[in-house]
Amino acid sequence: MKYDLAIIGGGPAGYTAAERAGAAGLFVALFEKNALGGVCLNEGCIPTKTLLYSAKVYDAIKGASKYGIGAENASFDLPKIIARKNKVVKKLVAGIKLKMTENNVTTITGEALIKGRSADGTITIGCGEETYDADRLLICTGSETIIPPIPGLSETEYWTSREALQTKELPASLIVIGGGVIGMEFASFFNSLGSEVHVVEMLDEILPGMDKELSALLRAEYAKRGMKFYLGHKVTAVNGQEVTVEKDGESFAIQGEKVLLSVGRRPVTKGFGLDTLAVEPLRNGVKVNEFMQTSLPNVYAAGDITGFSLLAHTAVSEAETAVKHILDKAREGMSYRAIPGIVYTNPEIAGVGATEEQLQAEGKTYAVKKIPMAFSGRFVAENEMGNGICKLILAEDGTIIGAHLLGNPASELIIIAGIAIEQKTKADQLASFVFPHPTVGEILKEAVTL
Repeated sequence: MKYDLAIIGGGPAGYTAAERAGAAGLFVALFEKNALGGVCLNEGCIPTKTLLYSAKVYDAIKGASKYGIGAENASFDLPKIIARKNKVVKKLVAGIKLKMTENNVTTITGEALIKGRSADGTITIGCGEETYDADRLLICTGSETIIPPIPGLSETEYWTSREALQTKELPASLIVIGGGVIGMEFASFFNSLGSEVHVVEMLDEILPGMDKELSALLRAEYAKRGMKFYLGHKVTAVNGQEVTVEKDGESFAIQGEKVLLSVGRRPVTKGFGLDTLAVEPLRNGVKVNEFMQTSLPNVYAAGDITGFSLLAHTAVSEAETAVKHILDKAREGMSYRAIPGIVYTNPEIAGVGATEEQLQAEGKTYAVKKIPMAFSGRFVAENEMGNGICKLILAEDGTIIGAHLLGNPASELIIIAGIAIEQKTKADQLASFVFPHPTVGEILKEAVTL
């Protein structure tokens, strides 16, 4: 059994590449050891956003009186929330399976193991009792949760995102170790449902990599809602329902019914025979060129294993770039100029392009256009007593190089700025576009016309 392309990993990168390559007429084999959709669909992006939407609806009902609507005694049913999440995931996994079938992709369930690469470049892969040959290989093995060597952690029944997504009992209190994207999204969910939430972050602000000013504003909003933050604190021990933290030589313990570990993820590079190919590594992943080729021309890599951003939309774009190159249709390589980052808290926070902190570290000159979201009539109409910030960062020549939004629906608006950054649009060009009124998106035009 010889294939034009073998793909290891059925997450966003893998199933996207399989669909595109199969649609173009290539003979494709897709190996997935668990469920199609990968971490994103089964344990990450989709299930968390499904839960967060339930929490958002609950928040809206609790605040309905601000809009002149009576909705007393709001309640929730956590098992039903989890059941709905499972239904959504099941539906989308079935959709991916159908796409594979429609595009003649051979889906092979099991653990793939790279056996080697012959003199003519043929890649041999084993799975179960069978072996498969392919002219090209695309590695999309994704990432895994980092488990740090914290004393006492291995003896504690802690949660990762996997366990948190399946719980049917609301903890009275929750300690979140790690104030990054995953940590803050779960903190938001459980805070909305009424848990006492503690967030421990080793750095001096939550959401590392996001705009620091907006991250601080989001933190302040959640502090008003009762969430407790411990910034610049290192976790030194976990003992059951007690987490010991330290800052400036002083330590104390935080009590919580459950502990959620969310200190980050790392690319999966072991367990599937990657070492047999001896491709060049880069940091904790695999080095690729602009067309996603590794140091072996017929071996490609896409998604978290490249170690760039560990985001599903980055993975999809990398996979598309790889397949275009395989089909000899790649006019240009992968661009990382405008990769949006979003945190689906309530309110949402989103950013794309350069941050002030990044530009300051690089010693670059820039200008900031910043405006409250309340300058948008639609935002005021739909966010009673709410506020937010729209920040655009311009280069010296007026080119938009960064954009950062706090306020709903930041996740849907950030692509406007992302397109502007990718196309190297200047502020006056963006200002010349006709934005529909009333929309929250008008805030971007308001910002550039300051």
